[in-house]
Amino acid sequence: MKAFWYVNCTIYTMKTFDKFMHLKISNVLTLFFLLVSTGVFSQQQKLPISHAEEIEPIGDLKDATLQLLLESQVESNPKWKALARNKKLSIGIVDLSDPTNIKYAGINDDEMMYAASLPKIAILLSAMDAIEKGELKYTKEVKKDLRLMISKSNNKASTRMIDRLGYEKIEAVLRSPQTKLYDEETGGGLWVGKRYAAGGKRNPDPMKGLSHAATTRQVCSFYYQLAMGNLVSTQCSKEMLNIMKDPALHHKFVNVLDEIAPKATVYRKSGSWKNFHSDSAMVWGPNRKYIIVALVEDGQGEQIMRKLVKPLDVLLKR
Repeated sequence: MKAFWYVNCTIYTMKTFDKFMHLKISNVLTLFFLLVSTGVFSQQQKLPISHAEEIEPIGDLKDATLQLLLESQVESNPKWKALARNKKLSIGIVDLSDPTNIKYAGINDDEMMYAASLPKIAILLSAMDAIEKGELKYTKEVKKDLRLMISKSNNKASTRMIDRLGYEKIEAVLRSPQTKLYDEETGGGLWVGKRYAAGGKRNPDPMKGLSHAATTRQVCSFYYQLAMGNLVSTQCSKEMLNIMKDPALHHKFVNVLDEIAPKATVYRKSGSWKNFHSDSAMVWGPNRKYIIVALVEDGQGEQIMRKLVKPLDVLLKR
């Protein structure tokens, strides 16, 4: 019964209420089961799902069973198996179906790779941190650039945001003790050290000298902390969720999610450059609540991203 009360119980219309008033109900228990059977108590839980000041680090949520299932799935595909063994394929997944028992698994998840436009989520986070601290005004122009940067992956908007913030601000936010989205002890993580333009100086990451990089573990951590309302503040997390939902680009993960989860809300950022392909999504729907992230270095990266979605979806729903 305890889990039941986590659900927000709302009777949607007076028409539905009137329907029950005309029934000959002998006791409260009968009414309860009637309400459940008609879906009155099935309202979708909203994000963020928690407002705790402190949450467990993503690494502490690693689940042995989920890890085994993920490894078995990758090993069953010769192409994925070879890429993973050569550290050219990295995957991270998070099961959010039970907020009290979140589970994480990953393959090469601490291997930092070039991630093209995916690290733009770090710019979004840094901007929200600056806005919260009064370092940046949340003007219409800034809000428009943030949406263009995430939804359409617009490079000009991304560069304008980098110029507004500066590399030092972005690095400080990624290294902050609260988020730890870049940490040498766990393989690095999210990094933005170059404008998304031809000109300008670089601030490469200290470990591999990459300009736009990520590990699947830290991208999973970004979405996990976002879902928990732990990025900057609950209100800022909500604003970031609004900016990231319903992406305008429908390729890679989203191409398949449109087919298998049309009723789900998708929060997403991807990237591609030459043979480097990346995608990340938090899927929040009636029958699925999870995070999937993948980085791959391969000429067929677009197709690999699409083919990963269905088996990962089945695995996480299981």
